[in-house]
Amino acid sequence: MLRLETIICTFSVLSVAARADFKARNCSDVKEACIGKGFSFAHVPLQEIPGEHLRVCPQGNTCCTQEMEDKFGQQSKQDFENLVDEISHELRSTFVSRHKRFDEFFLELLENTERSLNEMFVRTYGKPYMQNSEVFENLFAELKRYYTGGNVNLEEMLNDFWSRLLERMFTLLNSQYVITEDYLECISKYTDELKPFGDVPRKLKAQVTRAFIAARTFVQGLSVGREVAQRVSKVSSSPACIRALTKMLYCPFCQGMPAVKPCKNYCLNVVKGCLANQADLDPEWNLYIDAMLLVAQRLEGPFNIESVMEPIDVKISEAIMNMQDNSAQVSYRVFQGCGQPKPAGMTRSTRGVSDVFNARFRPYSPEERPTTAAGTSLDRLVVDIKEKLKLSKKFWSNLPEAMCMEDRVTAGNASDDECWNGHTKGRYFPEVQKDGLTNQLNNPEVGVDITRPDTFIRQQIMALRVMTNKLKNAYNGNDIYFQDSSDEGSGSGSGSGCTEVCPTDMDAVSAATKAPVVEADRRGPVDDSAPLRAPSVALPTMLALSALALHRQWR
Repeated sequence: MLRLETIICTFSVLSVAARADFKARNCSDVKEACIGKGFSFAHVPLQEIPGEHLRVCPQGNTCCTQEMEDKFGQQSKQDFENLVDEISHELRSTFVSRHKRFDEFFLELLENTERSLNEMFVRTYGKPYMQNSEVFENLFAELKRYYTGGNVNLEEMLNDFWSRLLERMFTLLNSQYVITEDYLECISKYTDELKPFGDVPRKLKAQVTRAFIAARTFVQGLSVGREVAQRVSKVSSSPACIRALTKMLYCPFCQGMPAVKPCKNYCLNVVKGCLANQADLDPEWNLYIDAMLLVAQRLEGPFNIESVMEPIDVKISEAIMNMQDNSAQVSYRVFQGCGQPKPAGMTRSTRGVSDVFNARFRPYSPEERPTTAAGTSLDRLVVDIKEKLKLSKKFWSNLPEAMCMEDRVTAGNASDDECWNGHTKGRYFPEVQKDGLTNQLNNPEVGVDITRPDTFIRQQIMALRVMTNKLKNAYNGNDIYFQDSSDEGSGSGSGSGCTEVCPTDMDAVSAATKAPVVEADRRGPVDDSAPLRAPSVALPTMLALSALALHRQWR
């Protein structure tokens, strides 16, 4: 009798346990969760089934069919790639938008400066300028070609500009002579010795070269950052990574726990394994960002291309004044070195005063400063980009932490015992791996071959390294394409001329009180033995006096 009671009791306990077990194996929550995720499976078990068919998730009793696990694998890959794309969106959009803004700003600055100079010189010099305007057009064309990536040696180009300007002015100031091409070639040999334009060419060359090197290199740097961010953000997941992602994101569904999220440290190990190569980009990325910040400092300081280019019309005009004021001495020394040119005769009619000088001459005032496509000044653009660049440091090494946030993937730190650890709901014990490929040797979640670095990522690292080197050279005022050139003995590099701070030299322009004159009256040959008077000194002197008040007004 006792034995029968024992059997009945045991049967009752087993029946209760069976009913409890039946309730635990119900898969209705899984079906609802799958529908909520957008899955359309042919069949979702109502109750757990044997899981021998599973290749990623635990093979005990399961709520998943083979079709479900396969689609979970595909979705895991897509989820991961979408999440990387989402998190990197702000970084990528920053480089895209700021590259566009800076490029528009610099290009329109060049266009506005050329237009300003043309309008000013037409008012000032009239026909003599218009007949020789291609000299200035070529200057701006070469500056634009350099900025847009052309193989232009800025020093040689600027030297050539001043040589061409000297030839044109010498011809105008000595219009009573026949100046041949051979004679002009002789004149160019004396440019450095004569210094007909005073110190303006030397100072302007130092400022323009360093400003353009900084501007061009900075925009190139933004372009490289944009391309690297866009390329690296398009991750290519390995089969081992996809398996680990599937196990982390969707195996809880197969275990009948679709609402349970992964433990944070578990997520970190999976993502660090999947993004091991991307993390290796971080050291070179940080060096690149530091170099970009250095050049940004130059853009808002001594290499500010806006402060160099906007007054360039006034500076070139000052140089022309110097040439006109010293025309007698310049002509005398040229005649000594190149010989006396032949008289031109008296066939050409004398030009009127209106063709030579227009007293309405004045440059743009600050209130008339041209607007730009960027709609702001360079200083404000630089302040903005510096803030964005600082925020982008350590982006690639911080990516796993950003992905494994509670609101994105994980259960968060507050639920250490209530999260998915890869096998069941419970605490995750393995240690979190460090960043980078070599540190994934013992990653417990993702099998990573540390002997085979990603070639594509290595190419991006090299691109950053090359750009960082260019940025460091630009910070020092050097163009790495022309480091063998020199700036009148003041150092090496296309932009050398001042080591730390290049003055704007606006005080030198302020000293100019005479309007430049580039037309001469005709006189006979001058005796070589005596110093020459300027071929057109009297008229310019009177005109300069009449323009003195105007100059002081806009100064």
